[in-house]
Amino acid sequence: MVLQPAHERLGYTSFDRERFLDEPAKRGGRTEFARDRARIIHSFALRRLAAKTQVEVPWASDFPRTRLSHSLECAQVGRELGEALGADPDLMEGACLAHDLGHPPFGHNGEDALNELSFDAGGFEGNAQSLRLLIRLEAKTVDSEGRSVGLNLTRASLDAATKYPWPRATNLRKFGVYDDDQEIFQWIRHGAAEGVQSMEAQIMDWSDDVAYSVHDLEDAIVSGQVTLEGLQGDLEKIYAMAKSGYLPDITEAEAMTALTNLQALSCWPSTYDGSHRNLARLKDLASQLIGRFALAAESATRDQYGDGNLTRYSANLVVPRDQRVEVALLKAMAGHYVISAESSQKRYAEQQVIIKELVDMVYSGGEEALESFFLEDWRRAATDAQRLRVAIDQIASLTDPGAYALHKKLSGRS
Repeated sequence: MVLQPAHERLGYTSFDRERFLDEPAKRGGRTEFARDRARIIHSFALRRLAAKTQVEVPWASDFPRTRLSHSLECAQVGRELGEALGADPDLMEGACLAHDLGHPPFGHNGEDALNELSFDAGGFEGNAQSLRLLIRLEAKTVDSEGRSVGLNLTRASLDAATKYPWPRATNLRKFGVYDDDQEIFQWIRHGAAEGVQSMEAQIMDWSDDVAYSVHDLEDAIVSGQVTLEGLQGDLEKIYAMAKSGYLPDITEAEAMTALTNLQALSCWPSTYDGSHRNLARLKDLASQLIGRFALAAESATRDQYGDGNLTRYSANLVVPRDQRVEVALLKAMAGHYVISAESSQKRYAEQQVIIKELVDMVYSGGEEALESFFLEDWRRAATDAQRLRVAIDQIASLTDPGAYALHKKLSGRS
């Protein structure tokens, strides 16, 4: 008996495994999705996430997550949940590792600043920038004219990493592709319904929410910015944050029920004093919450779609309403106590100045201000908008310390 390759048994076709440029494997023994995962792991963009802010400033102390550690944790959740539903585990891990590659220095604050500066030239969105890195900026494969096609991943891997499969014209704030990246995007999405996420992208998206909600709260508790005893008294503000930023249709009653249910869990700590015992309890909370949210989605999806491999466009991930509300509330806790804190707002204002001055200095400085791998795009640029996009690409690629260092260098400050 001859067994099919693993990716074929899981329901992936040659169409799903196709690359924009045909690129035969250099050695046997790996699936196409394992090759994709390896390319992402070895990418420059992934390494740079080690010095990019997640929510808390990672070098303020030794505990908080960076954008890289968040991506690794998201990948662990996504790999296991995806495999449980029949998705290829290497494909899932790769998509989760890639989902934040395009985030600029200073987290969402940097994203907002770059979007404002480039609003009339196509805007900026971290997810669209992630796709741009994968299909264009991250040098791995070039076409016959010497133009980069990025990591040249398979169609299914690129689709799995696309959180918002639509252009800016559909939504000015949340979109997944810039206008000048449409050629490969249309190739990725060939045959897919407009605006519909693949099953793997839905798993990646939920895994991101799960990792983000649980671990950012953990960081905030350890740093002392969230006190467990104060949650009930601040519920009204936390609810407002959840409604405005994470789940617009959440009701106050749902928020109250969610907090009550979370606090009733046997793993929910009543206090945190920094002791080994309390830290272990906090880590147990993180583990159990991740299991709670992942298992809820797995069970609900299986209840609706039954057994079998749920891949590509054969199913949709089903996440129970209760768990969506709980995740939104956890996100809002970190949002209220960390992102909205007065000290954070002061830092954000300073960072926005750094970003805006950097864009101006790089754009004005041209070739002398750019890293070498942006020079070809700069020389090919025929309009001011295209040159601004190259400057934006340069700034977005920087780490947080790299942004400060480049600003210091270009401004001539000692």
